[in-house]
Amino acid sequence: MKTSHVLLLASLCCFAFSAHAADTPTIKPTAANVPFGDPANPRLKVDIYAPPGAKNLPVVFWIHGGGWQAGDKTSVQLKPQAFVEKGFVFVSTGYRLLPEVDMVTIFRDIAKSLGWVHKNIAQHGGDPKRILVGGHSAGAQLAALICIDERYLKVEGVPFSVLKGCFPVDGDTYDVPAMIETAETRLRAHGFPMPIQGHRVKFGNTPELHRDYSAVTHVAKGKGIPPFFILHVADHPDNTMQARRLEGVLKQSGIPGKAFGAKETNHGRINGNLGVPEDASTKALFEFVAECLKK
Repeated sequence: MKTSHVLLLASLCCFAFSAHAADTPTIKPTAANVPFGDPANPRLKVDIYAPPGAKNLPVVFWIHGGGWQAGDKTSVQLKPQAFVEKGFVFVSTGYRLLPEVDMVTIFRDIAKSLGWVHKNIAQHGGDPKRILVGGHSAGAQLAALICIDERYLKVEGVPFSVLKGCFPVDGDTYDVPAMIETAETRLRAHGFPMPIQGHRVKFGNTPELHRDYSAVTHVAKGKGIPPFFILHVADHPDNTMQARRLEGVLKQSGIPGKAFGAKETNHGRINGNLGVPEDASTKALFEFVAECLKK
């Protein structure tokens, strides 16, 4: 075999290994499949990652993506290891999916899970009064809404005062009506049919529900909404505008919010690379987290 072919094969093998590593959790949960709802439902469970001897450590509550109809709590990549190494307890939650349930039931599942964490995380070394909430894609929308619309956590007895920060990653639905209008206008202008299972249908198919399920609708002063770090792909126009929209609404109400555009990445890599020490988004995220925990 020619030397050039050997080098090419070696580089392809390295690429395949790194891609696989980015998709696979690097550490195992210290407590796996812990039920927070119906014990028989495999989606109503959390995985907990804690350092040895953990006690009273800040908690990261993570919500996976998948378009509200796919994905699961094991999709955490490097994040548990990165946070555990920095002295956090990391919790990844499951939730039921469309079309098994409707969107508001998903919101309630997330709230119930966070309620369980608030009540029980001390047994796993976490501080129930210092929780940061994050999520990717659909999980970003869920993270933002649960940290802004107080109705869901109120039912579970979780005050906003325990939420120290929120970091949604590359979401496109903080303002659902704006996303629907943008996507449908683009399709209409180019003569394409409307999507059968687009955001319009997923979010209840009425303008009232679209507004109600939008995080920006519920931003207001005096609610105790935590600071936000809104991570997005810099060259994705829709997600960039959604991030800036949420940032602007937060700032108008005097709530700390920063949109951070990650360069030379895409929707999957921005999430998969969180935890890589050299990654610019990771550095910015941990700076945000450190600032949140000073208060």
